[in-house]
Amino acid sequence: MAPSNDWKFTRRDVLKMGAMSVTALAAPRLVTAASEPGATGKPVTAKVALEVNGTPQALELDTRTTLLDALREHMHLTGTKKGCDHGQCGACTVIVDGRRINSCLTLAVMHEGAKVTTIEGLGKPGSLHPMQAAFVKHDGYQCGYCTPGQICSAVAVLDEIKEDIPSHVTGDLTAKARFSRTEVRERMSGNICRCGAYSNIHDAIEEVAGGAA
Repeated sequence: MAPSNDWKFTRRDVLKMGAMSVTALAAPRLVTAASEPGATGKPVTAKVALEVNGTPQALELDTRTTLLDALREHMHLTGTKKGCDHGQCGACTVIVDGRRINSCLTLAVMHEGAKVTTIEGLGKPGSLHPMQAAFVKHDGYQCGYCTPGQICSAVAVLDEIKEDIPSHVTGDLTAKARFSRTEVRERMSGNICRCGAYSNIHDAIEEVAGGAA
């Protein structure tokens, strides 16, 4: 007896039926979870105390809030930029307890009691940080979106070299760290400038370093 043609399914039909089956199985579990005690749907919050640019800050935040969003959305320090939001561009770089970090990759609640410095804390119009003034002098920016992260990172880079912290291209890990173009390129490699102002950025950093290269 020849097979009937009434039960032909396309690949799309099979995928649709699979998705419907998964949804049907998951729905009772979701309903049960929502009815359990304490499942109110409200976010879990925590109190966080920070010192940001020399000013104490006391916040109550959703525990999932990144340091970047805490700075921008809760403290209105919008100089720190949200670029990729995946730790790949460096636009959100800030200095925490003397070390530069990508603020989009860390939670605010992880930095209880920390001292945070953003671009606003380095200097202000009329009283610029030497690195800010050097970026202006050497045109170390074009669109300017990455500039706050570039400057915060550059300031921390010079401190790293001063403290003899080696990088991936440091030839002798036991020797005193030395300022060089190769070192700066490696240490600044996490800060992306899509406009391509890298040579000017290096010139600015070199001037602040005192022309040690």
